[in-house]
Amino acid sequence: MTPTSARPLHIGSAHVIVTGGSSGIGLATARLLAERGARISLIARGRERLEAAANELSAAARTADVADQTALTRAIRELEEEQGQPCDILVTSAGLARPGHFLELADEVFREMIEVDYFGTLYALRAVVPGMVERGRGSVVAVSSAAGLIGIFGYSAYGPAKFAVRGLMESVRAELAPCGVHVGVVFPPDVDTPQLAEENRWKPAENRAVGGTIKPLTAEKVAAAIVAGIDRRRFVICPDTGTRALARFGSVLLPLLNREFDRRVRAVGKAKKRA
Repeated sequence: MTPTSARPLHIGSAHVIVTGGSSGIGLATARLLAERGARISLIARGRERLEAAANELSAAARTADVADQTALTRAIRELEEEQGQPCDILVTSAGLARPGHFLELADEVFREMIEVDYFGTLYALRAVVPGMVERGRGSVVAVSSAAGLIGIFGYSAYGPAKFAVRGLMESVRAELAPCGVHVGVVFPPDVDTPQLAEENRWKPAENRAVGGTIKPLTAEKVAAAIVAGIDRRRFVICPDTGTRALARFGSVLLPLLNREFDRRVRAVGKAKKRA
């Protein structure tokens, strides 16, 4: 089916699948889409929070590890069967962030970031995109990060995984646009979620200094940007002015940003020596 013959995608009649949908950005996005009348299906690893989210939204739900392609694909197929409708909108919000010093992080951390953040996105797309192409409509939105726009101290494991998500979505956008399928990628900064609370346990002092005193966004603000991006078929979805500037001018600003980041890192090093 070609885009010109496809029926337009309406959120109110859509089946939405959200990975990482039991909390944070995923749950906030599911709430907004449910308010628009969409049928919601949630996927997450933690059964207790997932069941609570599903009950709140009257949503279908399956537990699955997004890094397990077989389990994730099975969960998606079961949700499509339960809802009696293929996936019209996919939001891949499941992810992990484990900051730390490059020389101190275990090899397993680097592997886990790629498996969950990148492959967890890839496997979900592989499960739903063929059907969207066949129908000539659909929307897939992946959550990357501001750390997928610029390298940041302490994110040597997390950042490359989010850069990979960005690269994946840039590549598939070019292929899927002629098929009528919208592709979007989200670049949130720090967001006030349970994931951030866990991440903050591991952040080096240099990472905190580079980030400055920027207040984390709410999950609801990021969710609103995602829903607006789906409505307007945006590719780059930035929920704040900072990441919007990075997405647009990052290559130009990089030398200036690196000088400022290096200055802050040196200040932390001096403070450590004095302590």
